[in-house]
Amino acid sequence: MSDKAVRSSPTLEDVAREAGVSRATVSRVINGIRNVDPDIQDAVRRAIAATGYVPNRAARSLVTRRADSVALVVSGAGDEDHEAGGEGGGVLADPFFGRVAGGVVGFLRPRGMHPVLMLADSAEARKEVTAYLTQGRADGAVLASTHAADPLPRQLADAGVPTVLFARPPSPMPVSYVDLAHQDGARLAADHLVARGCQQVATVTGPLDVLAGQDRLTGFRDAMARHGHPYVPTAEGNFTQESGERAMARLLAQAPGLDGVFVANDLMAAGALHCLHAHGRRVPEDVAVVGFDDSSAAVSCRPSLTTVRQPVEAMAGEMTRLLLERIADPGLRPTSVIFDPTLVVRQSA
Repeated sequence: MSDKAVRSSPTLEDVAREAGVSRATVSRVINGIRNVDPDIQDAVRRAIAATGYVPNRAARSLVTRRADSVALVVSGAGDEDHEAGGEGGGVLADPFFGRVAGGVVGFLRPRGMHPVLMLADSAEARKEVTAYLTQGRADGAVLASTHAADPLPRQLADAGVPTVLFARPPSPMPVSYVDLAHQDGARLAADHLVARGCQQVATVTGPLDVLAGQDRLTGFRDAMARHGHPYVPTAEGNFTQESGERAMARLLAQAPGLDGVFVANDLMAAGALHCLHAHGRRVPEDVAVVGFDDSSAAVSCRPSLTTVRQPVEAMAGEMTRLLLERIADPGLRPTSVIFDPTLVVRQSA
C-alpha cells in the first residue's frame, strides 16, 4: 500500500507535463531561481496547483542553501536588567504577543513555512539566538523587542542576519521595521475624551523606556494641550494588568476629581477598571476610560473597552513579507511601513 501511495504522489514530471515545460524549468521556478519568464512561472504555479505537487523542502534546501524557515524572536522578556520585579516573565501571556505570532503564522502557513519561536530573555539567550541565526539554521528573524535598551536588533544587524523589527529601533540602524503611528492613536483617545465632555483627564502611561510608551504619552499630551488642557496627571505602568491597577490608584490619589483616563494598553486598562470599581467610581458615568491595542482584553472587560486599535496581525504579516523579500534579495535597502490606528468605541467611554 505504501508503494502505491508513493507512486500516486505527483512528481516534477507531472507538473512539467501539465505546464508544457521541461522538468528543469519546473525546478528553477520551485527553487526561486531568477530569469524565468513570468508567464512560464505562472504556468508552472498553475500546474503545481492542478496536480497537487508538494515540493520536497529538504531537497530544495540543498539547492538553495536555505533553511526554509524563519525565527520569531521575542527579545527582552524577563531580562535581568529590565523589569527586576519579575512581572515581565509572563510576556507570552500578553495577548499582544499572541497576536504577533498569529500574524506571522498566518502569513507563512499558505507558503508551507512555520516560524521557530525563540525567547531572548537574557544575555546568554541573545548569544544563542545570534548563533542559531548566523549558523543558517533559520534564514532570518522577525523580532519583537520589549524594551528600548535591547541590544539584539543591533547584534543581528551587525551580523548581517536578515531581520525585520516590530516597531522602530531605539537608535538609527539599517534594519527594516513595521510600526504604528502611536502619537496619532493617542490623539484619537484625547479627542474622544474631550468630545465626551471630560474636564479632568489623566493618563496611565506604558513604560517610558519603550518608544511606544513615549509616543503615546507625547501624542496624548500634545492633543490635550491643543484642547486647552496644559497639564495631564500621569502614572507609569509596565503594560501588565497589575501595574494598571496600581497606577490608577496613584492617579485617584493625585487627582480625585478626574473624569477621564487614557490608558496606554488594554491590559493596564483592565486593571484601571478594577481599581475604579473598587473605589466606587462608575464607568463611564463617573470616569470614561479609553485603552490602546484592541486586544482580547478589550472585549472581556466589563464594561467593554473603548480603545485605539492597533492592527497587530496585519502588521506582523507585513513584517514577515518584508523579511521574505529580504531573504530572496539581500541587496534590498531597509524600509519601513507605518500603519494607521483607528478608534473602536464601546461602553467604557
